[in-house]
Amino acid sequence: MIQRIQSIWLLLAIACLATCFAMPVAKYIMLDEPMNQTIVAELNLIGNDNPDMWNQKLCGEPDIVFSQKDSGFATWPMIALIALTSAIAIASIFLYKNRMRQARIVMCAFVVNLAYVFLLFFWAVDKYANCIKQLMNIDEIAITWYWGAYLPIASLLFLFLAQRAIRKDEAKVRAADRLR
Repeated sequence: MIQRIQSIWLLLAIACLATCFAMPVAKYIMLDEPMNQTIVAELNLIGNDNPDMWNQKLCGEPDIVFSQKDSGFATWPMIALIALTSAIAIASIFLYKNRMRQARIVMCAFVVNLAYVFLLFFWAVDKYANCIKQLMNIDEIAITWYWGAYLPIASLLFLFLAQRAIRKDEAKVRAADRLR
């Protein structure tokens, strides 16, 4: 049945992954010593031109807002992994008639999502910081993590809980078959 608990866990994992597109992953704050200006940049999955730059200036936050599109940093590998994980999780919701296949598919989604998390933490954030350093000729950058970095970890938890619920259902069915 679709209304089992693992379907809820899978939907929560998909929601977390979809929300990653709307949230920034990390924020970079730099100080340009000669000009005495604060430079701020954000890493998003889908690069934007920071449309709220003027609101930030009025609030007195940064002096310069660095756009992700200026760096030429490509986030398509991360977008592809999130899309693949979401597609696998959606497909696994409808495989409720074959629990063992559903469990294997959810495990595949877990592995792909884990690859995304490793790519995010060990490649993307540092590579984007290096792009900014080279373009702006700055030595030191302060990195602040945002929800876009933590939501994939939450989706890993939800995928794990879905896997566990599928295994419990299979164990219940096998126990009921033994009693007949």
